[in-house]
Amino acid sequence: MSKGPGAGATQRRARKVVQPVASRLWDIELSGYERLPEHGPAILCPNHISFLDSAFLMVMSPRNISFVGKAEYMDSWKTKFLFPALGMIPIDRAGGDKSTDALAAAEQVLQRGELFGIFPEGTRSRNGVLHKGRTGAARLAMKLQCPIFPVGIVGTEQIQPPDARLPKLFQSCQIKIGRAIDPMRYRDRGAEHLAWRSMTDEVMFEIRALTGQEYVNTYAGAKAETEPTLAARVGAVTDLDHRLNPASGSAERELVGVGAA
Repeated sequence: MSKGPGAGATQRRARKVVQPVASRLWDIELSGYERLPEHGPAILCPNHISFLDSAFLMVMSPRNISFVGKAEYMDSWKTKFLFPALGMIPIDRAGGDKSTDALAAAEQVLQRGELFGIFPEGTRSRNGVLHKGRTGAARLAMKLQCPIFPVGIVGTEQIQPPDARLPKLFQSCQIKIGRAIDPMRYRDRGAEHLAWRSMTDEVMFEIRALTGQEYVNTYAGAKAETEPTLAARVGAVTDLDHRLNPASGSAERELVGVGAA
């Protein structure tokens, strides 16, 4: 009997084989992985600058992670069976009702207590800037009360630029896991859609701090959603590091991000 959508035994087996090979072919510097909970659901939100972003994050993960991927991969015989077997959940990037099935599948993954990854920008950045995030991850986090971990990826665009067919070997990149963002802080932020927007903006500003990318307040891709934008402010918050991993350090930090103004 199938356990449902997302990553399973195939990804676990692949990770054991591919991880040592990838570590020899590329210098992948990892930081912040100790912040990820050993058990229970969590959402990882990386920036997106290369095809390799989800592959490297999956390969170097200590746990199975299911990832959203563009539905176009299901049109090719090369990827239509392999990618779902490795944990990809296809999403129609046209948005609206067409992305509902993907978010429902992601909800199943999180309800099973697993990790789920989604690119809040929705597509790869072609010019290296960090774009405004879409609110799907925040919706899931607030509905299921699970943390979001911003992820900063640096250097993969040099290994495999957006239009390159094959990656360059023996190059270096970095994957940085940021501090957890607690959805409970947003439950009393007024209208639900404003809370989603505010939480998503915090995620994007945290990613910017991890990567050093320039942030632009526009969506990536040709078509933008209509969502309100809230002004940024600095505030002191409590993160989830201490609660999820008591050995990771202090539970208090100063947020350089955004909230409802």
